[in-house]
Amino acid sequence: MFEDTIEAKRRTMSISTRRARERANTHERIIEAALHVLETEGPAALTIRRIAGDVEYSAPVVYQHFANKEALVLELVAYGHRLMLAEVLHASPEADVDLRMRRIASEYVRFAGEHPHLYQVMNAPAIDADERRRVAQPAIDALKELLSSWSARHEVVLADLDEACETLWGTLYGIASLGHLSTVGNDRARRLAEQALHAILLGWRTEALANDQDQREKMQG
Repeated sequence: MFEDTIEAKRRTMSISTRRARERANTHERIIEAALHVLETEGPAALTIRRIAGDVEYSAPVVYQHFANKEALVLELVAYGHRLMLAEVLHASPEADVDLRMRRIASEYVRFAGEHPHLYQVMNAPAIDADERRRVAQPAIDALKELLSSWSARHEVVLADLDEACETLWGTLYGIASLGHLSTVGNDRARRLAEQALHAILLGWRTEALANDQDQREKMQG
């Protein structure tokens, strides 16, 4: 009887494990289908009914995984930030922090150009600001870590690290947006991003040197 009980538990666990695996596979298929529609046709084509048809499920099955379209879009936003972070860091192996910062600026703009619809959704105002920041947090943390390394390397004290990160991110976002214009293009936008980042960092270094000089003169005076 004891052995029968153990066997029953094993069967129950096996069924539970299989169902969990099937649910995870279904979830992944929905995400892949939604991403394909978004990347090839744009945000307007992204509907629950369309995704359900592409994965050959009924709409209620999709709703078992995502409460609404907004939840599905938020999952795509999270995926976009993970993809962007992985691609940018992979393409920026330089040991020199200044070169790495400039390469990352260029790669950010490249990503925006290669994934225009995904990038658009990642920055869409329709997404709740707090939720968007939550899923973007790993990328934000990576930028903070890199900027902290740059700050330590050049002995530049940044009064507000969050504000400094927002300055860089906002600059790159603006230039990436310019890259979608035919008069600018992505290649030129990538060069502009490197130049802009270099100018901002140089400005912070220059300001820090000037402040140090003022402090020394006050102490001597």
